[in-house]
Amino acid sequence: MIGLFRSFLNTWAARLFFALLTATFVVWGVGDVVRNLGNDGSIATVAGHRIEMPEVQDAYRRQLAQVTRMLGTNIEPTPEIRRGVAAQALDQVITTTAVNTAIANMGITVPDDALRQAVWDMAPFKGPDGKFSRAQFEQLLRSNGYTEGRFLELMRADLAQRQLANALRAGYASPDTLTRIVYAFQREQRVADMVELAFAAVQPPAPPTEAQLQRWYENHPDLYRTPEFRRIRAVVLAPARIAADIQVGEDEVKAAYEQRRASFEQPERRDVQVILTPDEAAAKTLAEKWLAGADWAAIQEAAKAANGTPVELTGATREEIPAPELAEAAFAAKPGEVPAPVKSALGWHVLKVTKVVPGAAKTLDEMREPLKAQIALDKAADLAYDRANKIEDLLAGGTKLEDLPGDFGLAAIAGTLDAQGMTPEGQPAPIPGGDALRQALIQAAFAAKPGDPPRLIEAPRQGSDPQSFFAVEIESIQEPKVQPMDQVAARVKEDWTHDAIRHIQDEAAAKLLAAVKGGQSLADAAAAAGLKVTRLPATGRAAPAEGVPAQLMQPLFELKKGEPTMVETPDGFVVAQLADIIAANADQDALGYAQARDALTQSLGNDLQAAASVALRDRGNPKINRAMADQIVQGE
Repeated sequence: MIGLFRSFLNTWAARLFFALLTATFVVWGVGDVVRNLGNDGSIATVAGHRIEMPEVQDAYRRQLAQVTRMLGTNIEPTPEIRRGVAAQALDQVITTTAVNTAIANMGITVPDDALRQAVWDMAPFKGPDGKFSRAQFEQLLRSNGYTEGRFLELMRADLAQRQLANALRAGYASPDTLTRIVYAFQREQRVADMVELAFAAVQPPAPPTEAQLQRWYENHPDLYRTPEFRRIRAVVLAPARIAADIQVGEDEVKAAYEQRRASFEQPERRDVQVILTPDEAAAKTLAEKWLAGADWAAIQEAAKAANGTPVELTGATREEIPAPELAEAAFAAKPGEVPAPVKSALGWHVLKVTKVVPGAAKTLDEMREPLKAQIALDKAADLAYDRANKIEDLLAGGTKLEDLPGDFGLAAIAGTLDAQGMTPEGQPAPIPGGDALRQALIQAAFAAKPGDPPRLIEAPRQGSDPQSFFAVEIESIQEPKVQPMDQVAARVKEDWTHDAIRHIQDEAAAKLLAAVKGGQSLADAAAAAGLKVTRLPATGRAAPAEGVPAQLMQPLFELKKGEPTMVETPDGFVVAQLADIIAANADQDALGYAQARDALTQSLGNDLQAAASVALRDRGNPKINRAMADQIVQGE
């Protein structure tokens, strides 16, 4: 048999078979190489520029981190969310690349000085003294996953894009026809007559029987169910706690004081009454009347007769007074004094100082402790990020919350609470930190499951407070249960009584509404029921006027004149009838029309800018390597 097989291998048929088999394996093995010949490995191209995977993955990670923070829980984003974020990140990078290429081709540039000033002027980067804070700048970049170089690169691109956007918006304004339509809709007012059927106006019904209460209790078990309670263990990493252990030297305090000295000095301020006149003679005449005892009202009338302009400057510093000559005279005069008229480029000024608020400066001794606290807090913010990274590594390695190092400045808490943060005893759970951190921790606790490993979460920031972190795990869950009847008997009786009163007023309001729909006036139907009609003030769509129930607003603007409606409020039922529609007149409201036009111009300008971005993207003829795009999530 073996000899027969060997003889077969020497035939041309066998050689052809093995040749085909070898070719098949070769094609299988190098197929990917053959198919990818000519592919440069980029994830996309647009406007002749290649977009590489790392750039898109960076954008994806930042957007995913933002989504995770918005969720505010320790639940990992689902695969669907991750794919959606990846697609959005890729599209954003493609659009930005196309727009930046177009901007470069137009020759739009951003000088280094302009870039530096723009960064210094950004409010999030300013310290307590209102000046640019290097420490806060670096802290915010770290928390958002940016290096300084990458942030400045993006900032430069953003400033260039603003130049293009400003050019697109220049001279653009909302058309008059559209503005008038929107203005008429927004500023229309409606007047209604209302009858209120208050719960408090109903005499309490006869006391319920035990059977009625029992039936109510059995039909409404959710009203008497205890909330879900969870026993949690958590740690909070807050810079304020770390700062308590940081020592601040006197040299640091002195340096901080000198750096922020301007913010500790309050300049002198003055209230000044001023008359601006076109000539010296009129100014002297007004000054004489003022010196003779004329009050401010009389001087204003005299000024108008002399073609003068009265102005009141309240709490003005020397620098805030528009003319240097006027400022010099105002700060040289004594309170109640009317000095000789002074001339400036604006004309002749007659003035009287009515109030002086002396300047003040806080000394180093006064500011020593606040400065120490702020310096310690700034240092603690940097330490918090370093410790947060270490804690993340420890938790990822399986370290339990109770085994985390005690020298990290962590606040450890353990206890039982419900979804509102209340203990079984009805007291707020003692969770350290502000309201935002408290709510985020509670939300995370009620989104997690027993056994989920804890992970460090960034707490929402409040104002200029530095970033805090927390981690939480669930020890046990106490499921909701219906409380026994004897424990909630008083509440059952109260709820039954309120429902009976509500039913009485519901029927009365429905009867009144039916009468008006049947052709009676609201006044006649109310009089027959012994009720009073109230004319409500005119109200617009934006917010209810005083006395107009919020629940009435939406149906009120859906009614035709003379039509009635009925709504329930927390205090009872309301039956209302639309009495009048007051149309808005743009020709008689120049300010309101201008506000509507400006808002529409801004909105339409945003649409124009977005359309331009889409057009530039499409002009760049983007091409996406779908195989690589699918790897964005896998490569995180």
